[in-house]
Amino acid sequence: MLWRRALARRAKLKLEILTEELALSDHKQDDSFRVIDRRPFTSEGDLRKDVVEEQEREAKVEAAKAPPPTAEKTKVPANPSTADADAPKPLHAFESLVRMLGQNAAMVLGAYTDPRTGQPMIDPDAARELIDMLDALHEKTKGNLAPEEDDLLLDLLGKLKMTYVEINQAVAAQAATQAKAKTR
Repeated sequence: MLWRRALARRAKLKLEILTEELALSDHKQDDSFRVIDRRPFTSEGDLRKDVVEEQEREAKVEAAKAPPPTAEKTKVPANPSTADADAPKPLHAFESLVRMLGQNAAMVLGAYTDPRTGQPMIDPDAARELIDMLDALHEKTKGNLAPEEDDLLLDLLGKLKMTYVEINQAVAAQAATQAKAKTR
């Protein structure tokens, strides 16, 4: 009888071990990961069907969210010059880009001091390069800027170019006085 109890305990223990292993193997399957291809294009370069369907669903949702146009909103203004429908809207990112380039140009023109030496940092070559970048940006975006953006860019360019000329004249004058002092 004692041996029967021992066999029953062993069988029960084996059953518990098997159920734990099954639970662990089920848990391992839950922890596994799946790879989902979320690229919008196939290897041939065409849009995938599910991407097109998702875009269509999003367009329907947006159309449903938008209120139907009222008669007041659809009226054309009497004076078309006041309706700036074709005027581009200002972008914060563009303004930030222009300001960043302008601040860098101002920095190398001596507007800010070097924290190590306390002296203004002057690098006319770097300033010229940054001013040229802003000038190229103005030329490439001509006609595509909101009036505020265009004014900001032109104002900044004018100030930087004037400062550049003044700094170049001061550097040239300083070099001339140093050359005279060395020849004496």
